[in-house]
Amino acid sequence: MISEPHFWQGSFIGDAEAAERLAELPALVARVLAEPLSTETVLTACDTLSRALRTPDGAVRTRLMGHLTGAAGTSGTEHGDVAPAGHEEAAATLAEIADALARPALERKLRRELGGPRPERLTRPDARETTYEAWAPVGLLVHIAPGNAAAVAPLSVVEGLLAGNVNVLKTSSADTPLPLQLLAELAAADPTGAVGRRIVALRFPSSRQDLMRLMCAPADAVAVWGGEDAVEGVAALVPPGCRLVEWGHKISFAYLARDAWTDRTALAALAADVCRFEQQACSSPQVVYLDTGTDETGADDTTTGDAGTPGASPSAELFAFAEEFAAVLDEVSAKFPVPAGAAGGTERADLARAAEQAEITTTELVARAEQHLGLTKVVTAGDGSWRVFADTRPALAASPLHRTVWIKPLPRREITATLRPMRRYLQTASVGGSRTDIAALARTLITAGVQRVTPLGAMLDSYHGEPHDGVYALQRYSRRVSVQATGAEFAATPCLDDLVSAAAPPAAPTGPLMDKAAAQDQLRSLAPEHAQLYFRSGGTTGAPALSVFTCDDYDTQMRASAHGLLAAGFDPAHDRAANLFFCGGMYGSFISFFSILERLDATQIPMAAGPDHEAIAEALVTYRVDTLFGMPSYLWQLFHTQGERLRSYGGIRKVFYGGEHFTSEQRRILTETFGVELIRSAAYGSTDLGPLGYQCTHAHGTVHHVLTDLHTLEILDPQHDRPVPAGQPGRLVFTTRTRAGQRLERYEIGDLGRAVDGVCPCGSHTPRIELLGRYGDVFRMGTYHFNYRRFTQVAEEHLGYRGEVQLVLTSAADREHLTVRLDSRYAPDPDEARTALLDRIPELGAAAGTETLLTCTVETAPIDAFERTPTSGKLRTVIDRRTTTN
Repeated sequence: MISEPHFWQGSFIGDAEAAERLAELPALVARVLAEPLSTETVLTACDTLSRALRTPDGAVRTRLMGHLTGAAGTSGTEHGDVAPAGHEEAAATLAEIADALARPALERKLRRELGGPRPERLTRPDARETTYEAWAPVGLLVHIAPGNAAAVAPLSVVEGLLAGNVNVLKTSSADTPLPLQLLAELAAADPTGAVGRRIVALRFPSSRQDLMRLMCAPADAVAVWGGEDAVEGVAALVPPGCRLVEWGHKISFAYLARDAWTDRTALAALAADVCRFEQQACSSPQVVYLDTGTDETGADDTTTGDAGTPGASPSAELFAFAEEFAAVLDEVSAKFPVPAGAAGGTERADLARAAEQAEITTTELVARAEQHLGLTKVVTAGDGSWRVFADTRPALAASPLHRTVWIKPLPRREITATLRPMRRYLQTASVGGSRTDIAALARTLITAGVQRVTPLGAMLDSYHGEPHDGVYALQRYSRRVSVQATGAEFAATPCLDDLVSAAAPPAAPTGPLMDKAAAQDQLRSLAPEHAQLYFRSGGTTGAPALSVFTCDDYDTQMRASAHGLLAAGFDPAHDRAANLFFCGGMYGSFISFFSILERLDATQIPMAAGPDHEAIAEALVTYRVDTLFGMPSYLWQLFHTQGERLRSYGGIRKVFYGGEHFTSEQRRILTETFGVELIRSAAYGSTDLGPLGYQCTHAHGTVHHVLTDLHTLEILDPQHDRPVPAGQPGRLVFTTRTRAGQRLERYEIGDLGRAVDGVCPCGSHTPRIELLGRYGDVFRMGTYHFNYRRFTQVAEEHLGYRGEVQLVLTSAADREHLTVRLDSRYAPDPDEARTALLDRIPELGAAAGTETLLTCTVETAPIDAFERTPTSGKLRTVIDRRTTTN
């Protein structure tokens, strides 16, 4: 039972309080707009509600079903004039709303209408320029909703929320309580409260002009549904400069080429469109036009002959078709139960139905009278459930609805002249005919003013992201804004918002942790539409694993990573880049960076890594490449085999790497010996999750900013599933929010890291982490735990070693053996190296004594002897060949 008729920012209130609060609406809007609303917050709340509506016996669905069917009661006749819906109709309405609120549907809508899932962010549409653009809310958006479509009102508010607006909804006084109750559930689905603070939903008659003025006076935009009188009435109330978004009454029709006249399947589909929703939707057919100007071959037909054949008189053909279609409509109508009429309605609803019936009766009587003049033919159901009126005059005419349809002639050559005068009222045309007919007629109908063309039987269907009445609603509810920034300090700033504050994180993830095996299990049940791009990992830490993305997921991730590359110091306006990541075998690095550079409009040479270093160096010189992308181990080899050639034309100024890390000594040599000015991580990421972080121009070592547009990060204790204290190392656990189909929540990526406190010197407030290696870098031998990074650190700092390090673990019957493999080009004496390792790594010194179960040797080997993964070319840092592992 609804105790109060209005919903105001999270609670229900009465008429008097609503009037008082409306008077304070301008101040409220100013306060709420000062708090930015993340699109992610809206998406999360909508998806939560969508899943609740799909739960058959869930509390939310049960409550809303009660309001639709009347089981929940109402607050009085003034606020409950609509007859309750049947159970099937109510279930269909909630299913429609659930589909519209699902995250994939809303993300598709955002991509189509506003260009991406985070349209509120001030980013650079042209990465070569420091001009930032975003979609901003209009401010206060008022929705004056119709009473003939229960889903329209709440979904319009959702569109307003996606655009970031404060929304005030006025529903029809004869509407059901569903819109208010649904919006209340949506507000409750957001634990932050930000969604609820942007929703006000009121129920009062439009005759309350005092309330209408209070509501419209401070509005920045008003969306109104209704006829010309309703729109004019609202227009008189809006202030100068207020955007009036008209969703007025529209007329829709079908158009049949000659070969569709006798297609019973097509006619049955059209009849179903007539019966669905009793023609109450703007997209319901009110007229069926016949292409009477062509014969079956498409030639002009102006001769006369027997009715129903080419050359028959137009009126005879028209009337014969009316009889045929009436028979089909009779069969189809029987499958669509007629609404229960006055049963269960209120006095006001009864009067409305009486007026509708009077209009039907009047229209039918006039049409019957004109039969005597040869202008019309009337065919009706014996029980009065449907009516077909054939009329020889082609002018567009409104139907009195309730399964009443006009049949009219209209040669295709006369479509534009006949329909264009009514263009402001035209919405949908369904077309029946051949493929060529559909192509030609679609263009002609659009020229005449039609907004959408559909197949027969699909007039009332829609797709996610479809324009409404010829426009995108989200753009009408938004402003496109820009900020022009000058100066070199903005060159590495991909998003202005990051300079102000960190994005508000969504609610903390809950549920069990997820490992790689669980992610692979998900792929077995992934729907085909969610599996469009396939990648395999390089297999550095185990068997290669499959990862699957949609094209939209991939695009979102590549754009986010492109922004990270700008922050790292890549300049798409001037840098000439060569992509030297490994390619093939479904490995993702090369194609990903090709896509990233493409989205930056950068100059790139897509070479890919290969064994012929000389040929690659020749191409770099020929195309004057000054920026390299690739794996550190491969780039290190390339520099040392082709160094002279690479220095001959000015050389490589920038290096962006991925998959591995350069040591401090390697960085020093690249800078001092080869003249490289900038060495940065191109991205931190994984094949299964995609890009996770990026470096900025102030990042050192393995410090990265987290891509919070894509992921939520937790850092958990290495041994226990609980957060670590601030700044302490732990397991990195990611929840990704931008994957359709596959839900990667609380996914253990296998990396160790720690949070870096404070605001970065680059000015960005996005959180930072320092990567500390992988779980696999930590191994146990001789009762001790060792970290691979400790070996590289000792080799670099105490031996001056600048090559790669590989550890090989083996075992015999009585003891285990650790082999430390060093590059023979840079390695010191093996005995000297062994002594330094035993001295500087106390655990190793203790474990490798004469009476222990571990032996340690150092060997030098040519670079070709180092084992690498065949797909990615990555160095296998720790190779465990023991028959059993401690």
